[in-house]
Amino acid sequence: MAEGQPIEAQHQQSDGHQQENNPTRPEPTEAQGTSTLDPVFSCLTTNELQQNLKEMKQRNRGIKLLFEINSTRIIEDSLTKYVLYQIVIMRSGSYDSQRVAIERRYSDFFRFHQQLLEKFSEELEEVHFPRKLLSGNFNPEVIAERRLGLQDYLGKIYAVRCVRYSRHLPEFLAGQEQRRAHDLLRAGQFKPATEQLQATLTLLEKVAPWQSATLLVPTLCALAVGHRDLEELAEAFSAAHRALPAVRRYGLRRYRAPLLELLVDVGYQLHRPVAQLQEELSLFRDSERGRVSSASLKEVVVQEFT
Repeated sequence: MAEGQPIEAQHQQSDGHQQENNPTRPEPTEAQGTSTLDPVFSCLTTNELQQNLKEMKQRNRGIKLLFEINSTRIIEDSLTKYVLYQIVIMRSGSYDSQRVAIERRYSDFFRFHQQLLEKFSEELEEVHFPRKLLSGNFNPEVIAERRLGLQDYLGKIYAVRCVRYSRHLPEFLAGQEQRRAHDLLRAGQFKPATEQLQATLTLLEKVAPWQSATLLVPTLCALAVGHRDLEELAEAFSAAHRALPAVRRYGLRRYRAPLLELLVDVGYQLHRPVAQLQEELSLFRDSERGRVSSASLKEVVVQEFT
């Protein structure tokens, strides 16, 4: 049975991930919620019914993101020289108190675009990528023009539904930060690691709220490990507890036993009720009949993104 897939639906897909062109949660449309009425609406007046439908549409309206590239900086050392473009990612329509900023090189954008073309060449026929230059890449006018071009590019690809629902977008926007956080964790730098992991979690939730919950599991488990090593037990328990439903539902066997072990151990120290978690751990081990790894959650986490 493949990991990363709902147990009741594993016969449909074998790779453990959502199909990129067929997401679990289709993007809401303005027409949703109008064809079939919930029985609770039957006693409402026409005005009340219309108001309820309006609120339902508002709640279901897809989250839109805006991308701004307002600043750049040139990095130069003995081996290389390149320009970093700072991308600010925010939700549209209201004040976003959790704006996230990342930095990417032109070469990062270029590789990302090539990956998209391999998968969605027809859908991207009208999307133009800022062209490469053989010289003048560090000219202020060239940098300013490219900055605007890359900002426009991000907005256009985000408008393409298949790209927005693909794994390529969160990987481009969060992959580097996620790997950097795990490197810090492996190095024992738990404080900067947890700070980076929290920022990565915020970014993933912002960029791909409709994606499978499995996208967040590695980050949540790493957060649990980092907080535990910092003796921040309540935060460790919270992160691990949040990861558990997705680990159960999508059959992520390599995480389940070590995650439950951490929850039982930390929960006991926090005087939380852990009897059900202990029973679940015992039943899971029995059902796997010795196939469950004895690795701790920390050992599982440090193997990610290596």
